[in-house]
Amino acid sequence: MPASRCSRRRVPADVPYSAGSQPPGPAVPAGACDCHLHVYDSRFPTAPGARLLPPDASISDYRLLQQRIGTHRAVLVTPSTYGTDNRVMLQALAALGPDGRGVAVIDGSESDEQLDELHAQGVRGVRLNLSLGLTGSVEMLEPIAHRIADLGWHLQLLMPADVLASLGNTLGQLPVQLVFDHFGRIAPAQQGTHRAHALVLALLREGRAWVKLSGGYVVSPQSSTDDPALASLARSYLQASPGRVVWGTDWPHATASAGLHPMPDDARQMDRLADWTADADLFRRVLVDNPSALYGFA
Repeated sequence: MPASRCSRRRVPADVPYSAGSQPPGPAVPAGACDCHLHVYDSRFPTAPGARLLPPDASISDYRLLQQRIGTHRAVLVTPSTYGTDNRVMLQALAALGPDGRGVAVIDGSESDEQLDELHAQGVRGVRLNLSLGLTGSVEMLEPIAHRIADLGWHLQLLMPADVLASLGNTLGQLPVQLVFDHFGRIAPAQQGTHRAHALVLALLREGRAWVKLSGGYVVSPQSSTDDPALASLARSYLQASPGRVVWGTDWPHATASAGLHPMPDDARQMDRLADWTADADLFRRVLVDNPSALYGFA
């Protein structure tokens, strides 16, 4: 197990959109990366029909969370709230500088110059959200994958398990790496029983995909990352391909702000990762080495 963090480290007393007030128990390694978070800014218009309309959550707010949980690098993801408008994400990405990377949302009509500019700003992937997204569809998988392949970007996917299971042949032939966020949107009870879980494990073993251990409270029937059933699901991915698993907070927890889940304690989320890895070297690998490889951190 990772060693206990020194209790004398000063942490912010109050972090917006995160329950609890204590730091994580384990010593978080230098260069640790939170691979999934969002920012929100009411000065920018939301997409028509957006279902999640959380309060403003800035990169300054997020810096307080970094101080509390001990992470250094971060990956910003354009949320469904803004459709294909990446300006809020890019504004925050500029503030993070070389310690940040971005995952954008596009519709495939962007010019080469526009995509090159996104790359220059730190974008390294595109998210296709088929659960809450407003602009994505299954038909966009292949066109977008081919559109971003030459940039070396990955395609980040979120979709119901039944939809995922139906796309096995398609996903296995795409010319890009795949990243499944939120445990692949697979519930603990579906482990070993649903074809989607078997598909994700196969893609991991084949070196075609990655999984984010993010949003555990979203897939848990208890709406909690402390759900004991998440441990077996997390370990199934870690055992399948330990070099292709990353971790994220999902701050600022838009579904919690909407009342769909209790507000998570992000330090406890880090504690749970330590439980799932149960080894200091693997803990570091998930937090530092794997994100460096996936997102191209120096």
